[in-house]
Amino acid sequence: MKLVIQIPCWNEELSIAEAIGSLPTRIDGIDCIEVIVIDDGSTDNSVAEARRAGATEVITLPRHMGLAGAFSKGIEAAIERGADILVNTDADLQYPSDHISDLIRPILNNETDITIGDRLSARPSPFPPVKMLLERMGTGVIRVVSGADAKDAASGFRALNREAIQAMVIHDEFSYTLESLLLAGAKKLRVTNIAIPINTPTRKSRLFKNIPHYIIRSIVTITRIYLMYHPLRFFVSMGIIFLLGAFLIGIRFLYFFMMNGGKGHIQSLILLAVCAGAGFQCIILGLLADIVAANRRLLERIRLRELKKKEN
Repeated sequence: MKLVIQIPCWNEELSIAEAIGSLPTRIDGIDCIEVIVIDDGSTDNSVAEARRAGATEVITLPRHMGLAGAFSKGIEAAIERGADILVNTDADLQYPSDHISDLIRPILNNETDITIGDRLSARPSPFPPVKMLLERMGTGVIRVVSGADAKDAASGFRALNREAIQAMVIHDEFSYTLESLLLAGAKKLRVTNIAIPINTPTRKSRLFKNIPHYIIRSIVTITRIYLMYHPLRFFVSMGIIFLLGAFLIGIRFLYFFMMNGGKGHIQSLILLAVCAGAGFQCIILGLLADIVAANRRLLERIRLRELKKKEN
């Protein structure tokens, strides 16, 4: 049973060695532990520090590709190394490495496909009240949209079994955390949470400039990824809303037509036509998008089949 621990890293020369040194070297049920550092175009001495600290492999990206790009590269490396379990953690020491054994335990017991380190259940609260509220609201939206039982959608402290590793195809350039949960819901992967504390932050987040920026990017990501995985549901729902509006406008026009011949309400007919046209266009667009999504799912099945052939 091989465990691969991946650490995305961007200009973390002050903490990467300590992050690697804090990782467990032996875990019950695990025969081999490998550490992969994905250097996301660092301009400092992060690569040298990671190698000095004993990383199994340091993958250097040609340029800064962001957290999602680094995560995807780590997924590829884990597949190539034949990982049975992949753990993702950060280089800034936010997540406690001594909880990695707890993170992978449900996977070893075949109870789940993905385990998420839940920071929001920690006591005392790890974040200020406003951020806690936003984190809980965002997680609630992701839970409803994806169907995955996540209690901390933004947590990057995660463990994935082989099936989940092979299923991870991340398209978003902002962050993998939200899309991976939408993907988990679409693939019917089991998701489990374990409560974890977090260490005192060593620096400000580099993922977003401020809270409004994070909210906007998250909304855009959720909408785009939902459209990718559930286009028919989205566009048909929009179409039904427009058609319902057209129906209600039509009822209103008929009422006034019966009362006074519809004089002065010709605008209602124009609005009815616009809403009805938009409704039918949304439904047609949903059908076309669903065909594209079906083609993408077919390509993903082919990819998985080729991965399994390589394993054999």
